[in-house]
Amino acid sequence: MPELATPARTVPALAIESLSYTYPNAARPALDGVSLQLGAGEFAVLVGRSASGKSTLLRAACGLVPHFHGGEIRGGVAAAGIDAIASGPGELAGAVGYLAQDPETQIVSTTVAAEIELPLEMRGEPPASRARAVEEVALALAIPHLLDRTVDTLSGGELQRAALAAALVTRPSLVLLDEPTSQLDPVAGDELIWLLRRLNEEWGVAVLLAEHRLERCLAAADRVVAMDAGAIPFDGPARDFLAWAQRADPALETPAARLFSLAGIEPLPVGVRDARQILESTEGLGRGAGPPPPSTFSRRAGRLSPTRSGEKAEAVRRGPGAPPTTAVDLRDLWVELDRGDAMRDVLRGIDLGVQRGERVALMGRNGAGKSTLLRTVAGLVEPARGKVEAPGGMALLTQNPSDYLVRERVGDELPGDEGLAALRLVGLEHAADSDPRDLSGGERQRLALAIALAGQIDGEALPGLVALDEPTRGMDRARKDDLVELIGDLAARGAGVVVATHDVEFAATFAERVVLLGDGVTIADGPAAEVLSGGWYFATEVARVLDLPGVIVPEQGAAALAGGS
Repeated sequence: MPELATPARTVPALAIESLSYTYPNAARPALDGVSLQLGAGEFAVLVGRSASGKSTLLRAACGLVPHFHGGEIRGGVAAAGIDAIASGPGELAGAVGYLAQDPETQIVSTTVAAEIELPLEMRGEPPASRARAVEEVALALAIPHLLDRTVDTLSGGELQRAALAAALVTRPSLVLLDEPTSQLDPVAGDELIWLLRRLNEEWGVAVLLAEHRLERCLAAADRVVAMDAGAIPFDGPARDFLAWAQRADPALETPAARLFSLAGIEPLPVGVRDARQILESTEGLGRGAGPPPPSTFSRRAGRLSPTRSGEKAEAVRRGPGAPPTTAVDLRDLWVELDRGDAMRDVLRGIDLGVQRGERVALMGRNGAGKSTLLRTVAGLVEPARGKVEAPGGMALLTQNPSDYLVRERVGDELPGDEGLAALRLVGLEHAADSDPRDLSGGERQRLALAIALAGQIDGEALPGLVALDEPTRGMDRARKDDLVELIGDLAARGAGVVVATHDVEFAATFAERVVLLGDGVTIADGPAAEVLSGGWYFATEVARVLDLPGVIVPEQGAAALAGGS
């Protein structure tokens, strides 16, 4: 009887064996004996707190560690069958697509089209093939309208999608993504996860996705890999991960899983659909019980008017006849910017008032004008017309933390006692001797925040307005909770705090009020409990699970479920 042919052994998309790595001058290893294998066509989500080793592992998989960062490395890494330690990022580029936490560091071309086409040019692809590939990836990421734009006119989210397109255009067999939804609005974030799942299922692309906002991607994952202190304490299915996180580190739970944990419901849900199905099948529980009393969940009673809402709320707080305490006042604000092909209205007739002590989330889709509004108030952009007043001054943290980092040592970025106080405030005093480029994305974000606030966080030096533009990029939930505390402290000491964010869950934890922009105009302005519930996209996971007015965080949801039992 003839022998049957044995199928060729499939090469793993990623094979890491006993990998240990230490950054230059670091006191402890960033990776400590890590072993991980990702099969061809697998979709894995990499989770863990900030500085747990996620970014370092991705850098090792694409050759940036150690070839760019230096340091000491032991063990083995093979990506798409290529030795990543011996070969480096250049040789891996054709088979491995990589998107860093800070995509602005990856962009080297003048226009979006040129940036996407560059990897194909470097491979010697013919013009027709290049043109087709650029068009296809632009369509997949919904950015054909950006192709002719110069990269310096893009918003943070638009820049992130352009960098992702350049990573995907070669159709790599392995895609490594570090916080790819961190600067994307809820719609674009959901579409990106759907696209990755489609590439994974239809083309067999292996995906390793590091993400803190697990509610966006957990339902799409075949597998979850958790990291802690440079090691892997968990590797398994998503539902098993949630049970593990509930025991080992509740800060890694999704909002829906935390809702179920607080309510004592099992099993923990992997996503919104799963949560609804579990609730519908659980006797004695439902979503019709109604929210808890307003004092439990509502930060402010009543609807706020679209444009002068903050002023009205502040008038109630300070009482009649008291002097105004305006942090910022915008009236009929118009801003025009050069978008590469023509001058365009980015902000159109904005009226907005924020009072000292207010905590406001500024939200909206990518390109809606959030960053432009903050930069205009800071005096970095000249308005075409309208009034801009910030009588108490302003401290601004922009989207890109690298703009603030110019030294080779963290301690030199913030010298002296004031600098040490600022580092302590953001939990980075231990990193004083580190190189800023070796910090995790979340740590760099916190360092930039400390630099922005250094010298302005005590007494009379506190500005009237503190504005933060996407400050949670790379931050785990525990660090976001620290930031919520800092925002509350700044507001309690008299600063108005405005945070531009796509992170709906974060907005629900700190904001009294949400201002929603759309294409340069104010779409909505009201209490956070009202704006962040009852919608499809600009709504928290708990709001989408329970669909109860004003219930937006797990604690409120658990109280509502208890009321219906």
